[in-house]
Amino acid sequence: MNIAVIGTGYVGLVTTAVFADLGYRVIGVDINETRIQQLCRGESPIYEPGLDEMLKHNLEAGRLHFTTDTAAAVRASEIIFIAVGTPPSADGSTDLSQVESVARAIASAATRSSIVVNKSTVPVGTGEVVARLLAEHAAPGVSFDVLSNPEFLREGTAMYDAKHPDRVIIGAASPADAQPLVELYEPLHCPVLVTDVPSAEMIKYASNAFLAMKISFINEIANLCEAVGGDVRHVAKGMGLDTRIGDKFLSAGIGYGGSCFPKDVESLVAVARELGIPSALLEAVRQVNGDRVPFFIERIAQALDGLAGKTVAVLGLTFKPNTDDLRDSKPLDLCRQLLDAGAAVRAHDPVAMATVARILPQITYCADAFDAAVGADAVILATEWGEYTALDFNELHTMMRGDLLADGRNLYDLSRAEAAGLRYLCIGRRECGAIKGSSEQIPA
Repeated sequence: MNIAVIGTGYVGLVTTAVFADLGYRVIGVDINETRIQQLCRGESPIYEPGLDEMLKHNLEAGRLHFTTDTAAAVRASEIIFIAVGTPPSADGSTDLSQVESVARAIASAATRSSIVVNKSTVPVGTGEVVARLLAEHAAPGVSFDVLSNPEFLREGTAMYDAKHPDRVIIGAASPADAQPLVELYEPLHCPVLVTDVPSAEMIKYASNAFLAMKISFINEIANLCEAVGGDVRHVAKGMGLDTRIGDKFLSAGIGYGGSCFPKDVESLVAVARELGIPSALLEAVRQVNGDRVPFFIERIAQALDGLAGKTVAVLGLTFKPNTDDLRDSKPLDLCRQLLDAGAAVRAHDPVAMATVARILPQITYCADAFDAAVGADAVILATEWGEYTALDFNELHTMMRGDLLADGRNLYDLSRAEAAGLRYLCIGRRECGAIKGSSEQIPA
């Protein structure tokens, strides 16, 4: 089976690589010529564990090709996936201009009837929009079946997720229309749900909004735990043992970010607003998440008797570990707010510093966590990269001018921090209560 995937961003590139690895002939398409040249060399433009190796293996096997020629890719393929960006507009609604442009290009190029699949995250009703554009621009006698096939990839584990999915969702006008896609996914041996197109489109948004809600919920519970002397880690574990709830996405911290949760919650709110349907719960999820970084910054400011003139080390800049994605990154928000408060920021991240340096050149970028801690009044863990898990706190403290360790991901234990002479600020635990004033300073 010949497949074209239009768009070589995060979703498109993972989709392209995995289908090729399953044995299909796949053409990846993008208008960015520099990116296509890079991909033809087997070099991924994004950081995702295992992706480079899969690209090179399938390029060498001849199953995978990349091109800027959309028309040629369309004419060579029976199934065409649309996997372009759907960024938020200023009002929170989804910008579908790239999807619409690709639909027109497919219709103009196609010389035979084929299957067009929306892989991009799109609001309910987009399938109808794509179908209309295809029909308007198609040559006489050429028709298209338009399907929805949302992705559920987690950045950092996307290669595993793509080959071992919890489920595959296929939205189609009829079970017969869905059958070619059902057969395409058959080698994965996973549950496949065939439904109508609007339901498939909604499943993606509803799933992400629900997970975002779990994160905002546990962050509110964390605030209550601090007030009553509880431990949000124990609360989350106790909740997660209930099979109706589950233990995923119940980690308190500085909030969710990335390319999906913020955008998808905003998009659902925008759809509800357009339809005149109340969305109080979704709006609360968004509000709680927006408050997390300012809340954490304020606690750090209290512990340091203000941030103006202070030096703060930030460990981690990406929105989560094992990715170079900076979209809606809470650590970046944290850095910006520290700078706005008059603090000097020293930072380290294993993969994203070069990119962030172009965004925030006023930050000092450091070789490792200990280098970042040099002369710092406080060290903040912002992204829980593996290399920060077992930091030598004694060495860290020796590098610092101050003694505050602010754990935005609840990664560490109070006893380890105290044994090294550090004051420990965390989230949702009895020992995480407000820390006032400064203890004896250790010279840098």
